[in-house]
Amino acid sequence: MDTMARLLSSDPQHTPPGPKGDGLAILRLIRSRRVGPATFHRLLDEHGSAEAALAALPAIARAAGVEDYAPCPIAAAEAEIAAGHRAGARLLTWGDPDYPALLREVADAPAVLWLRGDISVLARMPVAVIGARNASSLGLRMARGMASGLSQSGAAVVAGLARGIDTIAHEAALHGGTIAVMAGGIDKIYPGENAALAEEICETGLLVTEQPPGTEPVARHFPARNRIISGLSRAVVVVEAAYRSGSLITARCALDQGREVMAVPGHPMDARAGGCNALIRDGATLVRNSADVLAALQSNDPIAAKQAPAENPVEATPAAVAAMPVQVRQPAAVARRLAELGHGIHHRPMMGRPRDAGGPVNLEGRILARLGPSPTEENMLIRDLGVPAAVLAPAILALELSGRVQRIAGGKLALNGG
Repeated sequence: MDTMARLLSSDPQHTPPGPKGDGLAILRLIRSRRVGPATFHRLLDEHGSAEAALAALPAIARAAGVEDYAPCPIAAAEAEIAAGHRAGARLLTWGDPDYPALLREVADAPAVLWLRGDISVLARMPVAVIGARNASSLGLRMARGMASGLSQSGAAVVAGLARGIDTIAHEAALHGGTIAVMAGGIDKIYPGENAALAEEICETGLLVTEQPPGTEPVARHFPARNRIISGLSRAVVVVEAAYRSGSLITARCALDQGREVMAVPGHPMDARAGGCNALIRDGATLVRNSADVLAALQSNDPIAAKQAPAENPVEATPAAVAAMPVQVRQPAAVARRLAELGHGIHHRPMMGRPRDAGGPVNLEGRILARLGPSPTEENMLIRDLGVPAAVLAPAILALELSGRVQRIAGGKLALNGG
């Protein structure tokens, strides 16, 4: 476990905050009003610790025109911890050494995770298997074979506990341990029909969520959950997805995070396979079974390819693949296709929008003028305004704390219509 964790955590985007007893402060910071994952990491980077960030929040809010701002009370954080323990769950905070190494690399990684089950499954190489809720019989059979093969090879199958492909993937991987990422609280199984499956998962695998115990899942929680599914995984395998399927949101997250996107082809006349076929057409890796997945992960590592002679190739096993750095060779056409499908990637270049050369004068007003109710990518906003990210960040934070701007998963900002 230690060896793989070190290999998968090389050059992380964030580093854990200092003192070991910082867990309560981390929970209080992320549960404070208008502090989401991206704001949490910005505050941590600027102030060095969760305690220092909590102390600075009221002054930051006052500077943004909010006089009555107070961070999450200690009692509220302690009550959440007690509720999680009653549900049989463990709280894992950003500073915990057991925090998943791959997930730590994600820009908007969760500040806290509630876990229930066997945490040792995190030591295995994680591969996501996702797809349609209304899957075909063929798609369900393919998902079962894919997940079972990956599990038997030593990988941990990651999915979202949804109906259809996700449910079958979890069921097929129960014997080896599977990871179910939930949209609601650790004690709120959705859909309810998977309650028994969730209990089985806890025997050998893990339930994971960033939401507080008691939280009912709502629509906005599912895209946030999807980024955790892909963030935990070395690769995301889409088994069956329509042209505008929600599974493509997870594929979008995977590309944002530098993960490999793979897809199982389907019949061209079956609308449920339209999304997979489009991804493959534009360069996603075509896979037919678990062996294809492991081989693709290995072949996309240039170091391993150079070191392995043609006559004596390295066996494609989860252990061998886990020992490779995360270096994804994903065609740009896949990102373009997802953008066309309405699941755009925030790394795409500007297309003909004029750059704002006004500098930092009246920065908050200029930010508000550039934003609307539809999400705008923060990187694009930085380029449009012509202001360094370090200058823009405090202004955005002030607008978030004042409630005028909201941060959306995937590095996006929008005016708060509430």
